[in-house]
Amino acid sequence: MRGPTWRLYDRAMTDSARAARGGVPERPTLDGIEQRWAQRWQDDDTYAFDRSAVAGRAKAAVAGRAEATGPGTAAGRAGATGSGTAAGRAEATGPGTTADRGAAGRNVTPGGGRGAAPGSGRSARDDVYAIDTPPPTVSGELHMGHVFSYTHTDIVARFQRMRGKAVFYPMGWDDNGLPTERRVQNVYGVRCDPSLPYDPEWTPPQAPVTEAARKDPTPISRRNFVELCQTLTAADEQVFEALWRRLGLSVDWSLTYTTIGAAARATSQRAFLRNLARNEAYQAEAPTLWDVGYATAVAQAELEDRERPGAYHRLRFTGADGREVLIDTTRPELLPACVALVCHPDDERYADLVGSSVRTPVFGVEVPVRAHPLADPAKGTGIAMVCTFGDLTDVTWWRELALETRVVIGRDGRLLAEPPAGVPAGPYAALAGQSVNAARRAVVELLTTAGDLVGEVRPITHPVKFYERGDRPLEIVSTRQWYLRNGGRDPQLRAELLARGTELTWVPAHMRHRYEHWVGGLTGDWLVSRQRFFGVPVPVWYRLDDAGEPDHSQPLTPPEVMLPVDPSSEPPPGYDESQRGRPGGFVGDPDVLDTWATSSLTPQIVGGWETDPELFAMVFPMDLRPQGQEIIRTWLFSSVVRAHLEHGLLPWRDTVLSGWILDPDRKKMSKSKGNVVTPMALLEQHGSDAVRYWAANGRPGMDLAFDPAQIKVGRRLATKLLNASKFALGLGAADALRAPVTEPLDTAMLAELRSVVGEATAALDRYDHTAALQVTEAFFWRFCDDYIELVKERAYGTGPGADSARAALATALSVQLRLFAPVLPYVTEEVWSWWRYGSVHRATWPTSYEVDRAITGTGDPALLRLAADALSQVRRAKSERKLSMKAEVPLAEALGPAALLDQLTLVADDLRAAGRIGKLDRLPDRTDELVIACAF
Repeated sequence: MRGPTWRLYDRAMTDSARAARGGVPERPTLDGIEQRWAQRWQDDDTYAFDRSAVAGRAKAAVAGRAEATGPGTAAGRAGATGSGTAAGRAEATGPGTTADRGAAGRNVTPGGGRGAAPGSGRSARDDVYAIDTPPPTVSGELHMGHVFSYTHTDIVARFQRMRGKAVFYPMGWDDNGLPTERRVQNVYGVRCDPSLPYDPEWTPPQAPVTEAARKDPTPISRRNFVELCQTLTAADEQVFEALWRRLGLSVDWSLTYTTIGAAARATSQRAFLRNLARNEAYQAEAPTLWDVGYATAVAQAELEDRERPGAYHRLRFTGADGREVLIDTTRPELLPACVALVCHPDDERYADLVGSSVRTPVFGVEVPVRAHPLADPAKGTGIAMVCTFGDLTDVTWWRELALETRVVIGRDGRLLAEPPAGVPAGPYAALAGQSVNAARRAVVELLTTAGDLVGEVRPITHPVKFYERGDRPLEIVSTRQWYLRNGGRDPQLRAELLARGTELTWVPAHMRHRYEHWVGGLTGDWLVSRQRFFGVPVPVWYRLDDAGEPDHSQPLTPPEVMLPVDPSSEPPPGYDESQRGRPGGFVGDPDVLDTWATSSLTPQIVGGWETDPELFAMVFPMDLRPQGQEIIRTWLFSSVVRAHLEHGLLPWRDTVLSGWILDPDRKKMSKSKGNVVTPMALLEQHGSDAVRYWAANGRPGMDLAFDPAQIKVGRRLATKLLNASKFALGLGAADALRAPVTEPLDTAMLAELRSVVGEATAALDRYDHTAALQVTEAFFWRFCDDYIELVKERAYGTGPGADSARAALATALSVQLRLFAPVLPYVTEEVWSWWRYGSVHRATWPTSYEVDRAITGTGDPALLRLAADALSQVRRAKSERKLSMKAEVPLAEALGPAALLDQLTLVADDLRAAGRIGKLDRLPDRTDELVIACAF
């Protein structure tokens, strides 16, 4: 049964809708329908989220309950006060209070986060379907991978809207972070220099700039650089929006947000400050993965391994008794950073060395020999050099074995000018200030001269860690950074986050294992600070002591009412700008938050967390998170972390993961490989519905090859839908809707359509849009090729039989247009406008009950298949004789089992008319299956 919300969306099903019918055009065409209908949808607010209507229905439901139960009951009290909802709680307690954040220190929505207290009955949240749309990165062009995944989400939105839900479907732009900065640098040939003053008169060069300008970029102030980032992203966002509108995404554009906008900055900073207050965010001086090209720290989730050439060098260390100890390393330049040798505890070759010390070659520094289970006896010589820091294993050994620290590589990727303590300056002088590669060559030369390079250098290929957007290998440097607890060092929190993964509905289900693998393999907390410029500032300041040194132990924080803040240009409470940088004054934190630290809060940003309690109660937790499978470890996991810490629940109920788009060679499309296809030309050439049809043929989590031929099939389907609809409406179907369907062939067709509706609905309920499209499309072609051909002669006539045919055509057309509408929004809207009121996208989703209501009797789908088989045989007979399909058949004989021929008798008149058969004789029990023999 339909819920009370169906009335909101039934406008197109009644004659009371405000939009008039347009009539059937003489020559229907797909050309130009995108521009016409996109504008109409915008003018009519077709896809607007009507929160006032949702709130009104919720209030009506509360009033109804209160009237039924009386104000003295628990239900009546909940309805009167609203204290069972997030909105009511916020009004009663205010943000940041103990009551608001729950006993566990979190802002928990009761009732499983559905916006209503247990037992309070229906709420506004029940009438809403909320989608946490992935904001695309605004740093280039959208490609077919975007079209693929966003079409899938739009199909869900359109389906849920037709099911009677108020669909909360925003669009966002992810415009802060490294990709935007790199794009600005490349487009304008500039670089940010925070030491420079702001120049209000500065104007950017005319783009595109020369390659020489990119190699020697112009330094500009941070504020000038940020303004340039904002200008470029605003222009890119307009291009992106135009493409999304052309594709037909049914988003509510009034809900558009950006991850660098004021609302996003305030939300991100608020969440960070609450993490800090609960000791979930903390600062630490620690070894940090560092991208030299971007000059910033990088988180574990942003790493990728790339195969790179390298070489093993065998170095000779010397024990106290003169014993030589050989180690293999691919990074001899880190020899001055060596702090230990490490072997496996069970490796008998080095058991006697454990606890003693050896001297490094060239530098002669004494380092201990220690044992650790991570040492691999089968790798190299079985004993490894521990340096601070060469890789993540070095960090583990350094931390767990409590080793010394000798850092030699700086943030610029060069060796420091001065050697670490205890390392002689003489041999180090040849390395000071050198790049990593130059220092490697210098160390090899020193080792060769000293006779401590054993044997030949052995070339290898091995995995090297890179920042996923970087082009230089990562280094590990010691820096002060902000971290957010994510279970990497907290077994209890890790277990809680793994449990969250089991609560979430994964589509496809096997994707959950990727989440569990990532959470189970975390080795540290989430590094959330970045040494960049265009991002959400870390909202803290530090007091300066009398010597002008910052006190990092007690950061100064703003009250939430001040947010968003920029500590680089605003003073903290109780200070003024004249005290910036002065002893006894303050200094702002120079860093920005990781882009995922903001994107992980997209449900809170667009849902109005703490700024719009009514809206937040309507939409949070959201229903759906659609996203790419490659960012489970970043966007999905980080969103789960933030919602778990702040609200004590998941941020959404379901997640649907996209597969990859492959090129014709079955290789993943990516910008780095240069094999991406941009969509606008395809949309203009074939039409948006055709491109959406191609996208809909890819199931969630499954890869799909880019196939222009499939797009052409979609165009053919849309064209057929136009022409078949024109034909049916030309027979008078528009005026026969809701008339009874009585003839056996007509009821058979509708009986099959009833099953199609059930199958398509069930498929869309489980996010299998491909199965829904396939069953709908298969029926449509049978409807056109078989049913219409069989019934059209009768439909041209008069009397009860003709009335039944036209009524069946009307019902079938109405239902099929709605079944196709989520995938083919333009052509279905076009046809709907010829004979129905309002928008097909605001019509109710078809139901089996609706089809049943049109059928007189029961209807037997097998009867349509039998008639179609018979007609096919007649056509084949004509084709074999090279006769026109309009050629007369003086005599046809139907052979087959008697029961089958009895069934055929029910549709004999339609078969004779469609096949132009003069006489049709029945010859029962002559064959085991139906045979139509034609005599000419």
